[in-house]
Amino acid sequence: MDLKLNDDQNMMKKVAADFLKAEAPSHVITDWYQKKIAHLPEIYKKTAGVGWLGMTLPDEFGGGGSSATDCGVVFEELGRGPLPGPFFSCGVLAAQILLDGGSAAQQKAWLPKICDGSAIVIPALSDDPIQFGPKSVATRATKSASGFTLSGTKRYVQDGDAASHFICAARTDSGGVILALVDRQAPGVAVKAVSGFMIGAAEVSFTNVAVGADALIGALDEGWPVVLAALTKALPILCAYQVGACQEIFEMTNEYTRTRVVFGQPIGRFQRVQDHCVDISIHLDGARWITYETLWKLDSGIAATAGAHQSKAVASEAYYQSCHFAHMVFAGAGTDYKHPLMAHSVLAHALYQYLGTPLFHKRAMIDAMYPRKTA
Repeated sequence: MDLKLNDDQNMMKKVAADFLKAEAPSHVITDWYQKKIAHLPEIYKKTAGVGWLGMTLPDEFGGGGSSATDCGVVFEELGRGPLPGPFFSCGVLAAQILLDGGSAAQQKAWLPKICDGSAIVIPALSDDPIQFGPKSVATRATKSASGFTLSGTKRYVQDGDAASHFICAARTDSGGVILALVDRQAPGVAVKAVSGFMIGAAEVSFTNVAVGADALIGALDEGWPVVLAALTKALPILCAYQVGACQEIFEMTNEYTRTRVVFGQPIGRFQRVQDHCVDISIHLDGARWITYETLWKLDSGIAATAGAHQSKAVASEAYYQSCHFAHMVFAGAGTDYKHPLMAHSVLAHALYQYLGTPLFHKRAMIDAMYPRKTA
């Protein structure tokens, strides 16, 4: 196993870093977070132009045909921002769901639109804002003459306010889960931004929304296996984004310990401050190595389900805890929304529970490693 980046990946890393410096420097991103601006269409279009949406999709659908590690390298740099927007939720997760479960017609119609940024398809999976998994799907799908009628409320949909379309998970009368493509402008669909210590989240309600049979992704009642297959390939990309965020926090915190002078000396000389920096470093290293090991497994054709769950558990915890220990160092200054650390704190809280908490993924990791015998 060799986790070193090759020349092309180092070039991708530099291009992504230069893009952020030019289009979204730290002080600008901090201002966006302070104003709760979670999606900037002009930035999103530019990322589509450089091929960062649908990077891992085949060329025939407008994707880049890139490896998982290639995509992870780019998303690591985006995480250093942290650049807000549906880059992962649409450009990675929704694209993977359609690639894994969509019909040939759906793939041909939607994947090129995702890649060029003309359609923003957002997965709306859990009805419960905290829980994840098939048990969290409560939206009902009632059989109709032409397909189904959807009714329910997704209380926490990351990047939901940016969506042009949704992939809605709903439970049928037989108890299975279906995935349906739903136009945001369809009658009965309502989107309301969720306020609080978060960014980009929306509550999405479906009230007797009619969808045709051709809107279903995957087989009837077999929607959740499609989600699980997509998550195995998509979660490590999200984790790479969190790794980049942890790296940025580590660097800004270390720099502060060298320049902040108290009692006539830099605060980095105080052992407790050093402890906080070490804690950030430990979380960063753990997240980085499990994430890139999982990306390597995906590229090598090795089973990576357990690794994907472990990556999400470790990276989400690392991002959350890195912000915590950085706040210990920055103290009051770091709690000002004009400080770049606050943007990370807001996003770290949101991503901690997005697509499942660390506890959920630790349990899923064990289930993947030691499958339970069924009668």
